[in-house]
Amino acid sequence: MHAVQPQETVPAFRVDVAVHDLVMRPTERTTLRPSPVPQFLPDPVYPLRDDDDEPSRLVYHWNNGWRAFRRWLVPYIKSRILSHEFRPILSYLFTDYKCNLDCHYCWAFNNQVKGMTEDTAKRAIDWLHTTGCRVIALMGGEPLLRPHFIHKIVYYGTKRDFFVYLPTNGRLMRPDVIDRVGDAGVAAINLAVDCVDEKPGLPKALNPIRKNFEYLVKRQQRYGYMVFFNINICRNNIEDVKILTEIAHDHGISTDYHINETPMIEQSHFQHYRDNPTYLRPEDFPRVDELLDYLIEKNRQGYIMVNSKRHLATMKDFMRGKIMRPWNCRAGWNSLVIRVDGTIAPCFPMYSANYDWGTIENHKFDFNQLQEMKMSCTKHCLSTCQYVLGYYYNNAHVLRWILKQALHGFQGIRAAAAQA
Repeated sequence: MHAVQPQETVPAFRVDVAVHDLVMRPTERTTLRPSPVPQFLPDPVYPLRDDDDEPSRLVYHWNNGWRAFRRWLVPYIKSRILSHEFRPILSYLFTDYKCNLDCHYCWAFNNQVKGMTEDTAKRAIDWLHTTGCRVIALMGGEPLLRPHFIHKIVYYGTKRDFFVYLPTNGRLMRPDVIDRVGDAGVAAINLAVDCVDEKPGLPKALNPIRKNFEYLVKRQQRYGYMVFFNINICRNNIEDVKILTEIAHDHGISTDYHINETPMIEQSHFQHYRDNPTYLRPEDFPRVDELLDYLIEKNRQGYIMVNSKRHLATMKDFMRGKIMRPWNCRAGWNSLVIRVDGTIAPCFPMYSANYDWGTIENHKFDFNQLQEMKMSCTKHCLSTCQYVLGYYYNNAHVLRWILKQALHGFQGIRAAAAQA
Protein backbone atom coordinates (compact mmCIF):
# COMPACT_ATOMS: atom_id res chain seq x y z
CA MET A 1 0.00 0.00 0.00
CA HIS A 2 1.16 3.56 -0.73
CA ALA A 3 -1.15 5.07 1.88
CA VAL A 4 0.15 5.50 5.40
CA GLN A 5 -1.03 2.88 7.89
CA PRO A 6 -3.04 3.98 10.95
CA GLN A 7 0.08 4.13 13.14
CA GLU A 8 1.58 6.59 10.63
CA THR A 9 4.44 4.26 9.63
CA VAL A 10 5.31 2.88 6.23
CA PRO A 11 7.17 -0.24 5.09
CA ALA A 12 10.85 0.18 4.25
CA PHE A 13 10.11 -0.60 0.60
CA ARG A 14 7.20 -1.07 -1.85
CA VAL A 15 8.58 -3.27 -4.60
CA ASP A 16 8.09 -7.05 -4.50
CA VAL A 17 10.40 -8.88 -2.12
CA ALA A 18 12.05 -10.89 -4.91
CA VAL A 19 13.02 -7.75 -6.84
CA HIS A 20 14.12 -5.96 -3.67
CA ASP A 21 16.35 -8.89 -2.72
CA LEU A 22 17.83 -8.92 -6.23
CA VAL A 23 18.72 -5.23 -6.45
CA MET A 24 19.72 -4.75 -2.80
CA ARG A 25 21.82 -7.89 -2.41
CA PRO A 26 25.28 -6.84 -1.17
CA THR A 27 27.61 -6.92 -4.16
CA GLU A 28 30.77 -5.28 -5.38
CA ARG A 29 29.66 -2.74 -7.95
CA THR A 30 31.96 -1.88 -10.82
CA THR A 31 33.75 1.43 -10.20
CA LEU A 32 34.62 4.05 -12.78
CA ARG A 33 38.09 3.57 -14.19
CA PRO A 34 40.30 6.60 -13.48
CA SER A 35 41.35 8.76 -16.42
CA PRO A 36 45.00 8.49 -17.48
CA VAL A 37 44.99 12.27 -17.27
CA PRO A 38 42.23 14.01 -15.21
CA GLN A 39 39.77 15.87 -17.43
CA PHE A 40 38.27 19.28 -16.72
CA LEU A 41 35.29 21.19 -18.01
CA PRO A 42 36.15 24.34 -19.98
CA ASP A 43 35.62 27.67 -18.26
CA PRO A 44 32.45 29.27 -19.64
CA VAL A 45 32.67 32.42 -21.70
CA TYR A 46 30.33 34.93 -20.07
CA PRO A 47 28.43 36.73 -21.39
CA LEU A 48 27.94 35.02 -24.72
CA ARG A 49 25.25 37.35 -26.02
CA ASP A 50 24.59 41.05 -26.23
CA ASP A 51 22.53 42.43 -23.36
CA ASP A 52 19.96 43.85 -25.80
CA ASP A 53 19.69 40.65 -27.85
CA GLU A 54 16.18 39.37 -27.07
CA PRO A 55 14.35 37.36 -29.74
CA SER A 56 10.73 37.98 -30.64
CA ARG A 57 8.08 35.65 -29.23
CA LEU A 58 7.80 33.96 -32.62
CA VAL A 59 11.54 33.34 -32.81
CA TYR A 60 11.52 32.08 -29.21
CA HIS A 61 8.90 29.44 -30.06
CA TRP A 62 10.62 28.54 -33.32
CA ASN A 63 13.96 28.04 -31.58
CA ASN A 64 12.36 25.76 -28.98
CA GLY A 65 10.66 23.74 -31.71
CA TRP A 66 13.90 23.36 -33.65
CA ARG A 67 15.79 22.40 -30.48
CA ALA A 68 13.15 19.78 -29.68
CA PHE A 69 13.43 18.35 -33.20
CA ARG A 70 17.23 18.04 -33.06
CA ARG A 71 17.68 16.85 -29.49
CA TRP A 72 14.54 14.82 -28.84
CA LEU A 73 13.03 13.69 -32.13
CA VAL A 74 16.20 12.81 -34.08
CA PRO A 75 17.61 10.64 -31.23
CA TYR A 76 14.17 9.01 -30.90
CA ILE A 77 14.11 8.11 -34.60
CA LYS A 78 17.63 6.70 -34.40
CA SER A 79 16.68 4.65 -31.35
CA ARG A 80 13.78 3.10 -33.27
CA ILE A 81 15.99 2.25 -36.22
CA LEU A 82 18.72 0.81 -33.95
CA SER A 83 16.31 -0.76 -31.47
CA HIS A 84 18.66 -3.62 -30.62
CA GLU A 85 21.23 -1.15 -29.25
CA PHE A 86 21.45 0.83 -26.02
CA ARG A 87 20.22 4.22 -27.25
CA PRO A 88 19.33 6.58 -24.38
CA ILE A 89 17.10 9.49 -25.32
CA LEU A 90 17.11 10.98 -21.85
CA SER A 91 19.83 10.93 -19.16
CA TYR A 92 19.82 12.09 -15.55
CA LEU A 93 23.18 13.37 -14.35
CA PHE A 94 23.34 13.53 -10.54
CA THR A 95 25.91 16.24 -9.97
CA ASP A 96 25.20 16.25 -6.22
CA TYR A 97 23.28 14.05 -3.79
CA LYS A 98 23.26 16.75 -1.12
CA CYS A 99 20.43 19.21 -0.51
CA ASN A 100 19.91 22.48 1.33
CA LEU A 101 16.32 21.52 2.26
CA ASP A 102 14.67 18.54 3.93
CA CYS A 103 11.36 17.75 2.28
CA HIS A 104 9.88 14.95 4.35
CA TYR A 105 8.71 12.91 1.38
CA CYS A 106 12.09 12.98 -0.38
CA TRP A 107 14.79 10.35 0.02
CA ALA A 108 16.84 11.57 -3.00
CA PHE A 109 19.56 13.21 -0.97
CA ASN A 110 22.27 12.27 1.49
CA ASN A 111 24.48 15.07 2.74
CA GLN A 112 27.34 12.64 3.44
CA VAL A 113 27.83 11.91 -0.28
CA LYS A 114 30.54 13.80 -2.14
CA GLY A 115 29.53 15.62 -5.31
CA MET A 116 30.50 14.71 -8.85
CA THR A 117 33.96 15.70 -10.05
CA GLU A 118 34.65 17.64 -13.24
CA ASP A 119 36.42 14.58 -14.63
CA THR A 120 33.33 12.40 -14.19
CA ALA A 121 30.97 15.09 -15.51
CA LYS A 122 32.97 15.72 -18.67
CA ARG A 123 33.46 12.01 -19.36
CA ALA A 124 29.74 11.38 -18.78
CA ILE A 125 28.74 14.08 -21.28
CA ASP A 126 31.24 12.83 -23.86
CA TRP A 127 30.11 9.22 -23.41
CA LEU A 128 26.42 10.12 -23.68
CA HIS A 129 27.22 11.93 -26.91
CA THR A 130 28.63 8.69 -28.40
CA THR A 131 25.41 6.82 -27.51
CA GLY A 132 23.26 9.28 -29.47
CA CYS A 133 21.73 10.84 -26.34
CA ARG A 134 21.12 14.58 -26.56
CA VAL A 135 19.16 15.34 -23.37
CA ILE A 136 20.75 15.79 -19.94
CA ALA A 137 18.78 16.56 -16.77
CA LEU A 138 21.03 17.82 -13.96
CA MET A 139 19.88 16.20 -10.75
CA GLY A 140 20.32 16.17 -6.98
CA GLY A 141 19.79 16.71 -4.13
CA GLU A 142 20.03 20.33 -5.16
CA PRO A 143 22.24 20.96 -8.21
CA LEU A 144 22.70 24.66 -7.44
CA LEU A 145 24.66 23.93 -4.28
CA ARG A 146 27.59 24.40 -6.69
CA PRO A 147 26.38 27.06 -9.16
CA HIS A 148 29.77 27.55 -10.82
CA PHE A 149 29.99 23.80 -11.49
CA ILE A 150 26.48 23.80 -12.99
CA HIS A 151 27.38 26.82 -15.14
CA LYS A 152 30.30 24.83 -16.52
CA ILE A 153 28.18 21.75 -17.24
CA VAL A 154 25.43 23.76 -18.95
CA TYR A 155 28.03 25.57 -21.05
CA TYR A 156 29.86 22.40 -22.08
CA GLY A 157 26.68 20.35 -22.56
CA THR A 158 25.13 23.00 -24.79
CA LYS A 159 28.34 23.25 -26.82
CA ARG A 160 28.08 19.49 -27.37
CA ASP A 161 24.53 20.00 -28.67
CA PHE A 162 22.64 18.74 -25.61
CA PHE A 163 19.25 19.86 -24.35
CA VAL A 164 20.27 20.67 -20.76
CA TYR A 165 17.49 20.60 -18.20
CA LEU A 166 17.89 22.03 -14.68
CA PRO A 167 15.59 21.09 -11.78
CA THR A 168 15.98 23.22 -8.64
CA ASN A 169 14.12 24.17 -5.47
CA GLY A 170 14.91 27.80 -6.31
CA ARG A 171 16.42 28.85 -2.96
CA LEU A 172 19.85 29.32 -4.56
CA MET A 173 18.55 30.50 -7.93
CA ARG A 174 19.63 34.13 -7.61
CA PRO A 175 19.36 36.49 -10.62
CA ASP A 176 23.09 36.22 -11.35
CA VAL A 177 22.80 32.41 -11.42
CA ILE A 178 19.78 32.64 -13.74
CA ASP A 179 21.71 34.94 -16.07
CA ARG A 180 24.74 32.67 -16.18
CA VAL A 181 22.96 29.37 -16.86
CA GLY A 182 20.55 31.13 -19.23
CA ASP A 183 23.40 32.72 -21.15
CA ALA A 184 25.17 29.34 -21.29
CA GLY A 185 22.16 27.82 -23.04
CA VAL A 186 20.08 25.94 -20.46
CA ALA A 187 16.98 24.65 -22.27
CA ALA A 188 14.52 24.16 -19.41
CA ILE A 189 14.31 24.97 -15.71
CA ASN A 190 12.04 22.84 -13.56
CA LEU A 191 11.18 24.78 -10.41
CA ALA A 192 10.14 22.39 -7.64
CA VAL A 193 7.50 24.05 -5.46
CA ASP A 194 4.87 22.28 -3.37
CA CYS A 195 3.12 25.15 -1.60
CA VAL A 196 2.78 28.91 -1.51
CA ASP A 197 4.11 29.32 2.05
CA GLU A 198 6.17 26.72 3.90
CA LYS A 199 4.25 23.90 5.59
CA PRO A 200 5.34 21.13 7.95
CA GLY A 201 7.65 18.86 5.98
CA LEU A 202 7.28 21.01 2.85
CA PRO A 203 9.97 23.71 2.71
CA LYS A 204 9.79 24.05 -1.10
CA ALA A 205 7.50 27.07 -1.13
CA LEU A 206 6.96 29.79 -3.71
CA ASN A 207 6.84 32.91 -1.54
CA PRO A 208 10.42 32.60 -0.19
CA ILE A 209 11.66 32.55 -3.80
CA ARG A 210 9.00 34.79 -5.35
CA LYS A 211 11.46 37.44 -6.56
CA ASN A 212 13.72 34.82 -8.11
CA PHE A 213 10.71 33.20 -9.78
CA GLU A 214 9.52 36.48 -11.27
CA TYR A 215 13.01 37.18 -12.60
CA LEU A 216 13.25 33.63 -14.00
CA VAL A 217 10.02 34.01 -15.96
CA LYS A 218 10.94 37.52 -17.09
CA ARG A 219 14.21 36.32 -18.62
CA GLN A 220 13.00 33.15 -20.33
CA GLN A 221 12.34 34.75 -23.72
CA ARG A 222 15.70 36.52 -23.70
CA TYR A 223 17.64 33.33 -23.02
CA GLY A 224 15.30 30.91 -24.77
CA TYR A 225 14.66 28.46 -21.93
CA MET A 226 11.32 27.10 -20.71
CA VAL A 227 10.04 27.10 -17.13
CA PHE A 228 8.02 24.38 -15.38
CA PHE A 229 6.51 24.01 -11.92
CA ASN A 230 7.17 20.56 -10.44
CA ILE A 231 4.54 19.86 -7.76
CA ASN A 232 4.24 16.87 -5.43
CA ILE A 233 0.69 16.16 -4.25
CA CYS A 234 0.78 15.57 -0.49
CA ARG A 235 -1.65 15.35 2.41
CA ASN A 236 -1.03 18.93 3.51
CA ASN A 237 -0.79 20.90 0.23
CA ILE A 238 -3.97 20.05 -1.68
CA GLU A 239 -5.28 23.62 -1.84
CA ASP A 240 -1.80 24.93 -2.61
CA VAL A 241 -1.63 22.69 -5.68
CA LYS A 242 -4.65 24.48 -7.11
CA ILE A 243 -3.19 27.90 -6.36
CA LEU A 244 0.17 26.98 -7.91
CA THR A 245 -1.62 25.63 -10.98
CA GLU A 246 -3.33 28.98 -11.49
CA ILE A 247 -0.11 30.92 -10.87
CA ALA A 248 1.66 28.82 -13.50
CA HIS A 249 -1.19 29.36 -15.95
CA ASP A 250 -1.17 33.12 -15.35
CA HIS A 251 2.57 33.18 -16.11
CA GLY A 252 2.22 30.98 -19.21
CA ILE A 253 4.37 28.14 -17.86
CA SER A 254 3.81 24.39 -17.61
CA THR A 255 3.12 22.19 -14.60
CA ASP A 256 4.25 18.67 -13.73
CA TYR A 257 2.46 16.71 -10.97
CA HIS A 258 3.49 13.72 -8.88
CA ILE A 259 1.49 11.75 -6.35
CA ASN A 260 3.37 11.34 -3.08
CA GLU A 261 5.12 7.96 -2.90
CA THR A 262 6.88 6.01 -0.21
CA PRO A 263 10.33 4.59 -1.12
CA MET A 264 10.28 1.80 -3.70
CA ILE A 265 13.45 0.24 -2.33
CA GLU A 266 14.95 0.59 1.12
CA GLN A 267 16.72 3.90 1.76
CA SER A 268 18.91 3.51 4.84
CA HIS A 269 19.60 7.26 5.06
CA PHE A 270 15.91 8.29 4.95
CA GLN A 271 14.73 9.69 8.29
CA HIS A 272 10.99 10.25 7.81
CA TYR A 273 9.33 6.84 7.77
CA ARG A 274 7.33 7.70 10.90
CA ASP A 275 4.90 10.56 11.60
CA ASN A 276 5.31 12.05 8.15
CA PRO A 277 2.86 14.94 7.59
CA THR A 278 3.10 14.65 3.79
CA TYR A 279 2.03 11.03 3.34
CA LEU A 280 -1.50 10.33 2.11
CA ARG A 281 -3.91 8.44 4.37
CA PRO A 282 -7.16 6.69 3.35
CA GLU A 283 -9.16 9.56 4.81
CA ASP A 284 -7.33 11.93 2.44
CA PHE A 285 -8.30 10.04 -0.72
CA PRO A 286 -11.61 11.86 -1.42
CA ARG A 287 -9.90 15.26 -1.29
CA VAL A 288 -7.11 14.06 -3.57
CA ASP A 289 -9.69 12.59 -5.98
CA GLU A 290 -11.36 16.01 -6.14
CA LEU A 291 -7.99 17.67 -6.76
CA LEU A 292 -7.14 15.25 -9.58
CA ASP A 293 -10.57 15.85 -11.17
CA TYR A 294 -9.83 19.59 -10.96
CA LEU A 295 -6.46 19.10 -12.70
CA ILE A 296 -7.99 16.90 -15.38
CA GLU A 297 -10.57 19.59 -16.11
CA LYS A 298 -7.85 22.25 -16.30
CA ASN A 299 -5.97 20.00 -18.70
CA ARG A 300 -9.09 19.83 -20.90
CA GLN A 301 -9.29 23.63 -20.78
CA GLY A 302 -5.81 23.90 -22.28
CA TYR A 303 -3.62 24.42 -19.23
CA ILE A 304 -0.12 23.27 -20.20
CA MET A 305 0.73 20.14 -18.23
CA VAL A 306 3.35 17.44 -18.54
CA ASN A 307 0.86 14.87 -17.27
CA SER A 308 -1.81 13.47 -19.55
CA LYS A 309 -5.41 13.25 -18.38
CA ARG A 310 -5.02 9.47 -18.27
CA HIS A 311 -1.93 9.72 -16.09
CA LEU A 312 -3.67 12.03 -13.62
CA ALA A 313 -6.67 9.68 -13.43
CA THR A 314 -4.39 6.69 -12.82
CA MET A 315 -3.00 8.42 -9.73
CA LYS A 316 -6.29 7.70 -7.97
CA ASP A 317 -5.69 3.96 -8.08
CA PHE A 318 -1.97 4.31 -7.46
CA MET A 319 -2.36 6.20 -4.17
CA ARG A 320 -4.74 3.48 -2.97
CA GLY A 321 -1.98 0.92 -3.44
CA LYS A 322 -3.67 -0.85 -6.33
CA ILE A 323 -1.30 -2.88 -8.45
CA MET A 324 -0.60 -1.13 -11.75
CA ARG A 325 -0.67 -3.01 -15.02
CA PRO A 326 2.86 -3.41 -16.41
CA TRP A 327 3.49 -0.43 -18.68
CA ASN A 328 6.11 0.45 -21.27
CA CYS A 329 8.89 1.63 -18.97
CA ARG A 330 11.98 2.49 -21.05
CA ALA A 331 14.45 2.81 -18.14
CA GLY A 332 17.79 1.23 -19.02
CA TRP A 333 16.89 1.12 -22.70
CA ASN A 334 16.18 4.74 -23.51
CA SER A 335 16.92 6.50 -20.23
CA LEU A 336 19.40 6.11 -17.40
CA VAL A 337 20.65 7.62 -14.17
CA ILE A 338 24.32 8.55 -13.73
CA ARG A 339 25.28 8.64 -10.06
CA VAL A 340 27.76 11.15 -8.63
CA ASP A 341 30.55 8.54 -8.77
CA GLY A 342 29.95 7.67 -12.44
CA THR A 343 28.14 4.38 -11.81
CA ILE A 344 24.77 4.00 -13.51
CA ALA A 345 21.27 2.74 -12.79
CA PRO A 346 18.12 2.52 -14.94
CA CYS A 347 15.94 4.97 -12.95
CA PHE A 348 15.49 7.19 -9.86
CA PRO A 349 14.01 4.56 -7.52
CA MET A 350 17.02 2.34 -8.18
CA TYR A 351 19.62 5.00 -7.36
CA SER A 352 20.42 3.31 -4.03
CA ALA A 353 20.37 -0.23 -5.45
CA ASN A 354 23.45 -2.42 -5.09
CA TYR A 355 22.93 -4.19 -8.41
CA ASP A 356 25.84 -3.73 -10.82
CA TRP A 357 24.62 -2.02 -14.00
CA GLY A 358 28.13 -0.75 -14.77
CA THR A 359 29.48 2.75 -15.23
CA ILE A 360 29.67 5.43 -17.87
CA GLU A 361 31.85 4.18 -20.75
CA ASN A 362 31.14 0.59 -19.62
CA HIS A 363 27.42 -0.04 -19.13
CA LYS A 364 26.15 -3.50 -18.16
CA PHE A 365 22.47 -3.07 -18.90
CA ASP A 366 21.03 -6.47 -19.79
CA PHE A 367 17.73 -6.05 -21.61
CA ASN A 368 16.48 -9.47 -20.45
CA GLN A 369 17.26 -8.66 -16.81
CA LEU A 370 15.56 -5.27 -17.09
CA GLN A 371 12.48 -6.75 -18.75
CA GLU A 372 12.10 -9.39 -16.06
CA MET A 373 12.54 -6.83 -13.30
CA LYS A 374 10.01 -4.45 -14.85
CA MET A 375 7.31 -7.10 -14.96
CA SER A 376 7.25 -6.59 -11.20
CA CYS A 377 8.51 -3.09 -10.41
CA THR A 378 6.24 -1.27 -12.89
CA LYS A 379 3.28 -2.58 -10.89
CA HIS A 380 4.44 -0.39 -8.01
CA CYS A 381 5.66 2.67 -9.93
CA LEU A 382 4.02 5.62 -11.64
CA SER A 383 7.07 7.72 -12.52
CA THR A 384 5.94 10.73 -14.54
CA CYS A 385 9.20 10.89 -16.50
CA GLN A 386 9.22 7.21 -17.40
CA TYR A 387 5.46 7.13 -18.02
CA VAL A 388 5.69 9.98 -20.52
CA LEU A 389 8.74 8.48 -22.21
CA GLY A 390 7.02 5.10 -22.45
CA TYR A 391 3.81 6.61 -23.85
CA TYR A 392 5.70 8.47 -26.55
CA TYR A 393 7.91 5.54 -27.45
CA ASN A 394 5.26 4.88 -30.04
CA ASN A 395 5.38 6.18 -33.60
CA ALA A 396 1.68 7.02 -33.80
CA HIS A 397 1.77 9.03 -30.57
CA VAL A 398 4.88 10.91 -31.67
CA LEU A 399 3.41 11.83 -35.05
CA ARG A 400 0.23 13.08 -33.42
CA TRP A 401 2.27 15.17 -30.97
CA ILE A 402 4.33 16.73 -33.79
CA LEU A 403 1.15 17.68 -35.64
CA LYS A 404 -0.33 19.33 -32.56
CA GLN A 405 2.95 21.10 -31.86
CA ALA A 406 2.94 22.50 -35.39
CA LEU A 407 -0.67 23.65 -35.04
CA HIS A 408 0.28 25.49 -31.82
CA GLY A 409 3.33 27.11 -33.38
CA PHE A 410 5.77 25.06 -31.29
CA GLN A 411 5.00 27.14 -28.21
CA GLY A 412 7.78 25.64 -26.19
CA ILE A 413 7.61 21.87 -25.87
CA ARG A 414 3.95 22.01 -24.96
CA ALA A 415 4.26 19.32 -22.35
CA ALA A 416 4.15 16.31 -24.62
CA ALA A 417 1.84 14.14 -22.56
CA ALA A 418 -0.65 16.96 -22.07
CA GLN A 419 -1.53 16.53 -25.71
CA ALA A 420 -2.39 12.84 -25.24
